[in-house]
Amino acid sequence: MNKTDQKIIKGISIGNKQIIEAFYKRNFTHIQRYVLLNSGNLFDAEDVFQDALLLIYQKITTDTLVLSNSIHSYFYGICKNVWKNRLRRKKKIIFDTTLIENHQLTNNTIIDTIEHQEKEHLYRKHFMKLSTTNKKVLSYYFNGKSMKEIAKISGYSEGYARKKKFDAKKQLLQMISKDPLYDELSITTISNTTLQSKKKFFHSYT
Repeated sequence: MNKTDQKIIKGISIGNKQIIEAFYKRNFTHIQRYVLLNSGNLFDAEDVFQDALLLIYQKITTDTLVLSNSIHSYFYGICKNVWKNRLRRKKKIIFDTTLIENHQLTNNTIIDTIEHQEKEHLYRKHFMKLSTTNKKVLSYYFNGKSMKEIAKISGYSEGYARKKKFDAKKQLLQMISKDPLYDELSITTISNTTLQSKKKFFHSYT
């Protein structure tokens, strides 16, 4: 890994705004072009970029990032996988629509699928606003690590690790609840089950 990639990876891991903005400027045009050429729009491209950045962050904080080429090429590959996966979901929605038209079923399946995607976007948006420490604790938690493991990795006592996880999750939920999209989606709560599902979300594109 060259020094430039090391600097970028460190910048992402600590939430360095200058490095992240430079990374965005360097890569977004390529991501946007790919998404637009494959049935997407600008909003989709922004969403894909955030998805991929969160996945990169999670891999960095859990020491699972393995680069065989530059961080930019690796990131582009993740973005392609994210968008391909999103297109597969859209095909599923179209299929469900056909079933509804043919069998006069309710449209709950489509609505649920769309709302799920919006909730994921809302989660990603506010997760990235957390402090570096809180993001790391929640990343470990979402990745399935026990509180004992989190405490050992972070250098905390197990009791303090639990408190950090509680405070981080509380802060995340508060930010989400204040977002205008929260009310639009009629979300009444984000339970532990919803947050635990992030483990699956983190690994679904790679």
